[in-house]
Amino acid sequence: MRLPRIFRTTPFRLTLLFLALFASAASAFLAYIYVATAGEATRRTDQEITREMYSLVAAYDRAGVDAVNQSLIERAASERPFLYLLMDEQKKRISGSIEASPVEKFAGPPAWTSFSVTDTDPQGRTVKHPARGLQELLSGGEILFVGADIGEDEAYVVKIVRALWGAGALVIVLGLAGGVLVSRNVTRSMVGLSEVVDAVRNGDLGARAHVRGTRDEFDELAAGVNEMLDRLERSMAGHRHAGDAIAHDLRSPLTRLRARLEAAYLDVEAGKGDPTQALAQALEDTDGVLKTFGAVLSIARLQAAGTAPDPVLFDAAELAADISELYEPLCEDKGIDFSAELANDLMVRGNREFLAQALANILDNAVKYTPAGGAIMLRTRRRSSGEVEYSVTDTGPGVPEEDRERVIERFVRLENSRNQPGAGLGLSLVGAVAEAHGGRLELAEGPGKVGEMGPGLRVALVLPRPA
Repeated sequence: MRLPRIFRTTPFRLTLLFLALFASAASAFLAYIYVATAGEATRRTDQEITREMYSLVAAYDRAGVDAVNQSLIERAASERPFLYLLMDEQKKRISGSIEASPVEKFAGPPAWTSFSVTDTDPQGRTVKHPARGLQELLSGGEILFVGADIGEDEAYVVKIVRALWGAGALVIVLGLAGGVLVSRNVTRSMVGLSEVVDAVRNGDLGARAHVRGTRDEFDELAAGVNEMLDRLERSMAGHRHAGDAIAHDLRSPLTRLRARLEAAYLDVEAGKGDPTQALAQALEDTDGVLKTFGAVLSIARLQAAGTAPDPVLFDAAELAADISELYEPLCEDKGIDFSAELANDLMVRGNREFLAQALANILDNAVKYTPAGGAIMLRTRRRSSGEVEYSVTDTGPGVPEEDRERVIERFVRLENSRNQPGAGLGLSLVGAVAEAHGGRLELAEGPGKVGEMGPGLRVALVLPRPA
């Protein structure tokens, strides 16, 4: 017969194991309490009997057997909880509260014994109580026995033991109930996670585990599973849409390339065109398509991964110095004043190649749109928040405030840049790199309008403080 699922769960089995250990420990504890309590009751009774015996022996030594006999009569008539018996040398009863000695084969040395006494309860029934006594030989040859009824002490010990057993049984019952309750809660949580796993296995990447808000280990597990599924869904969506995005984004440049090749072909056939120039233009257009393809693929990979691959710790100023060495000659050739202000010891964690590409894209745009006689400033600094900032400021035409969010999107080109080469992917890649590194891309107005130049543009790539 198969047990219900709740009884086959690990929490319930652990509960049974702990209850078994508790029952074993409780049994040993109860045995110790019984032995200690019963032993203490016996020792206390023996001490009282011994004191009573010494008291009577002292009376005998002072005034003889008559004094002891008189004392026994008085004490037997009182409410003292002792049993007395005084016998002569032939073991015949002289006086006392019992008829015969319970000690068998008495040879002379003090002898302890346990026996039973018969009594009548309030309902008139005959009952027997356990008792204990001491018998000694007096100096004159008489025999004295002193005993005590220990029934009440044993009854008290039995009551204590029964109460402890009852408490132990109650704890076991409550423990079983608690085990069932805990098992149900754990099973409910695990069933929810199992259902999510089954749903994902069947292709439902939108399934998520329920986070109860208790902040326990199950909530941590559910949150971890949800985060893992979020990344998996983003990755799958990125891979699923990467091909579509690349095909869509490359359609226009490929169409333009084909149209130019077709036009060049027709011109050459008609004897109007220069084949060498047509091939050179085709190569230039092909390079543009390849560059566009590389940028789209990089953006798709970053968005699919969600984080920058292979992050390392490096100095942001060193990277900026390397990039500035490449662009300073280019600015000189175009008649642009290039300067750099690089703070030292700005450690960042990220993919150095992607960050270098992002910074190069920002400088490419600045050089492209800054006219001769303008200026470009590259800065690295640490913000008061602890973030590290790369910023490039130029004196070009800038970007209107209402277009600054839109210009980061792929293939968005403003009216003043239609006559410039490019596909509108530079800032899109920078935004993807910033997001993959947990940072952000900020666009603001440059130094302002001076004469025919300006107002310029300030592009800041902000990276978080390394953990």
